[in-house]
Amino acid sequence: MRIYKKNAGFTLIELMIVVAIIAIIASIAIPKLMSARISANENAAVATLRSIASAQAQIESACAVDTDADGGGEFAFFGELAGVAPLRVYDVATDGPIIGNNPNDRLDPPILPTAFGDILADGGGDGIVERSGYYFKMFLPDATPGGGGATPGFAESGVVGVGGAGANIPDADNCEILWACYAWPVDAGKTGNRCFFINQEGDLLQTLNNQGGVNVVIFYEGIALVPTFDAAYSNGTGGGDMSARMGISAMINADGEAPNDGNVWTTVGN
Repeated sequence: MRIYKKNAGFTLIELMIVVAIIAIIASIAIPKLMSARISANENAAVATLRSIASAQAQIESACAVDTDADGGGEFAFFGELAGVAPLRVYDVATDGPIIGNNPNDRLDPPILPTAFGDILADGGGDGIVERSGYYFKMFLPDATPGGGGATPGFAESGVVGVGGAGANIPDADNCEILWACYAWPVDAGKTGNRCFFINQEGDLLQTLNNQGGVNVVIFYEGIALVPTFDAAYSNGTGGGDMSARMGISAMINADGEAPNDGNVWTTVGN
C-alpha cells in the first residue's frame, strides 16, 4: 500500500504577505538608521574639533613650533600635529622659517592620531582630512599687510601623503594667536548635515547646511564645495580676514555684521 505525503510549503499569498511586512519594517527602520548614523557622525565631528582645539593649545604651550625664535609657540597643521609631516623650524642661516628636514623635526610623540597625517587634496588642491563621514580643513594665518589690513589665511598642502605646510609657511607672529578649522559632510544627507567651525577662541559654531533652505547661501559638501578660510567670520572688514570677529548670527542685530558666506552660523550647545 502506497502512502502519499502532502508537500508542505507557503502559498503565493503568504509569501506576498511576508514580503509586504518586511518592506514595511524596512521603510520604518532604514530612515531611523540613517538618522542615527548622521547624528553619530555629527557628534563625532564636534568631538574631533574640540580635540583639535586642545591639540593646538598643547602644541602652542609646548613651543614645539617657533619659526622666529622669539620663545612664543605657534599653532600647527594636521600633518605636524600627527607627527607625520616635519615641523616648521627657525633657520639660522636665513634668519627665517623653513620646513624641517631633519628626522628629529617631527613631533614625537604626536598630539593627534597619525591618521590625521593622511592628507587628501580637495577640489582646490588644499589639504583636508577625512574622519567619520566628515572632511576637516585647517587654516593658519599669513602676514598682515602693513597698516593693519586684513589677515589672510591658507590651508595645509594638498599633496597626498605629505601633510606639511607645502611652499606656504604661516606668518610667525600671527600664527601665535590665530588658527581656524572647518568640518563639513563628505556626502550631505547621508554622512552628515551640519557644517562646523572652531578657532583659537574655542567657541564651536554650526550652520545647518540644508541645501535649498531659506537661510542657505552656500552649501558645503565633499571635496568641491569647501568652506573658505573666512566663511564663518564677520564681513565687517569686507572678508578675507582671519583676525575678524566670528559671524555669530545672534550678534548680527547688535553689530550689523553678517558672516562672510551669508549663511546662518550659531553656537553649538554643550
